[in-house]
Amino acid sequence: MLKGSDSVSRRQLIQTAVLAGFPTIVPSSVLGQRAGAVPPSDRIVLGGIGLGGRGTGDLRVFLGNKDVQFRAICDVREERREAIKSLADKTYGNSDCAMYGDQYELLAREDIDAVLIATGDRWHAPLSILAAQHGKDVYCEKPCSMTIAESQALAAAFRRYGRIYQAGCQRRNGGNFVLAVELARSGKLGKLQTLHANAGTASSWPPLPSHDWLPAEPEPSKLVIDWDRWLGPCPWRPYNSLYVQGRWRNHFDFHGGGILEWGSHTADLCQWANDADDTQPVEYEPEGGNTSPYFVHCRYANGVKLVLRDSGWMGLGSCSVRFEGDAGWVETGDTSKMEGSENLRADLRPATDYRSALPRHIRDFLDCVKSRSQPRANADAACNTHIACHAAYIAYQLGRKLTWDPVKAEFVGDAEANRMRSRAMREPWRV
Repeated sequence: MLKGSDSVSRRQLIQTAVLAGFPTIVPSSVLGQRAGAVPPSDRIVLGGIGLGGRGTGDLRVFLGNKDVQFRAICDVREERREAIKSLADKTYGNSDCAMYGDQYELLAREDIDAVLIATGDRWHAPLSILAAQHGKDVYCEKPCSMTIAESQALAAAFRRYGRIYQAGCQRRNGGNFVLAVELARSGKLGKLQTLHANAGTASSWPPLPSHDWLPAEPEPSKLVIDWDRWLGPCPWRPYNSLYVQGRWRNHFDFHGGGILEWGSHTADLCQWANDADDTQPVEYEPEGGNTSPYFVHCRYANGVKLVLRDSGWMGLGSCSVRFEGDAGWVETGDTSKMEGSENLRADLRPATDYRSALPRHIRDFLDCVKSRSQPRANADAACNTHIACHAAYIAYQLGRKLTWDPVKAEFVGDAEANRMRSRAMREPWRV
């Protein structure tokens, strides 16, 4: 662990920066960070924050890249710190992986180039912004934000600090999804008319999460789990072990709703297919209750429709998408199988197995860390996808059609909806 006045001063410097919003850029020389690109011949030094089951899967892929050196884990849970250290040390045949319970101590390390963030949703945007302010590149699991305001702050931070960001939306590097997008963007479907995004089954991912709390249980010692830090920017809630085991999902305080859970992948692909990575739909109209079937009917300024729905798919796997034009259609999902209109059958060549999407997505990030070019799921693209999903979720909560202005980033003539663009954050956290 880093100790002494130097570590404290760095932490105070960055914490002050976070609380102030977006300050002037802290030079890399002050933070001791390597500036600019990592030379192609160098190893990328990686740290991890909040690596549970999903994060461990990501880390195993990172460890399979010879130009990556994983050196530090930060987690609020002792068992996760020890498990990740054991994995890293076994991989490298040493005992060099350091463990931290405080994100500031890991981020202050001068040797770390990039961080893998796989905490719960509540921490994704604040930690990513902190990492950028510390001069780190970031691979962060999705959903990337809890609100529209967080989405905007995330994109602004990575533009301002010049760091590389890759959202964990790995389907942007999945062969079948890439082919479907290519068909849409190349004109093979004719003029695009309607894009369909799987929002996840309502039985598992209800569009309206619960506002109830789980019953209080005795809080463990801070060494076992730092509950205050686990909660982070969320409202204070009493400890319950089920939250820590992953049952925080579908609770409003910790989760952005079922539409965001899958939409961050599938609406993301629709955004890409519509060449709309720099904007969002302008209309959102909900249909249904908190059970299946449910829909949000959206429309872009160019007239293309986006339908977020949880049912009516062809059985091609989770995270299905369907693109329809006036000359044909294509549908695909996580099985990697593809279906399309008769005139497109010759174009539906066998695509790379979806399971290889994550390794390619992580490799995309690593290559961009070295070249300083933008990866496919960069901060701006992720920001616009998430704004679209949050807007759809707000329309669903209110139960009425909303009109959105992408330039002003506000709902038109709806003060109640505009108040829902952000949530209060627990002191001392800010974005």
